[in-house]
Amino acid sequence: MPSGRDSLVVGQVIGDVLDPFIRSVTLRVIYDGREVINASEFRPSQVANPPMIEIQGNNDPMTFYTLVMVNPDAPSPGNPIEREYLHWLVINIPATGGISLGQEIVAYENPTPSLGIHRLVFAVFRHSERQTINAPGWRPNFFTREFVEVYNLGLPVAATYFTCQREGGYRGRRR
Repeated sequence: MPSGRDSLVVGQVIGDVLDPFIRSVTLRVIYDGREVINASEFRPSQVANPPMIEIQGNNDPMTFYTLVMVNPDAPSPGNPIEREYLHWLVINIPATGGISLGQEIVAYENPTPSLGIHRLVFAVFRHSERQTINAPGWRPNFFTREFVEVYNLGLPVAATYFTCQREGGYRGRRR
């Protein structure tokens, strides 16, 4: 189980979005050649297009994955009344293939935070058969834990997150 030093615990992803779990596969999320490392910062312009996703660690043809991407800080970290905002949902990703072979049931929506620093969480769940999952009728107030319970997906097998804030919200020198 994750320890107090685990970046998912420190970033409160474990707790706010996910229950403690043991990683059993490797999740790589890559935006335009830059890999997401937990708590790394991206600008909205850097995440405008869907990332490349690699799920490594199981080549069993009877294994499938579901990928969920949520923002637990919407519309603002101080008032997350839309928690969790669903940005992307892809199901039935075969372990022997890529995400493009899965079914995108909620299209990728790029993060565009207007206030504060937002966490964008990717979680992967494993299942042993293709799932029939209905697209939720909304993006705000999606609850990953409830979704997982309804579709009997169990604990995640991998997760990562990055932070994002509006383009003008980054500290540093203006040029």
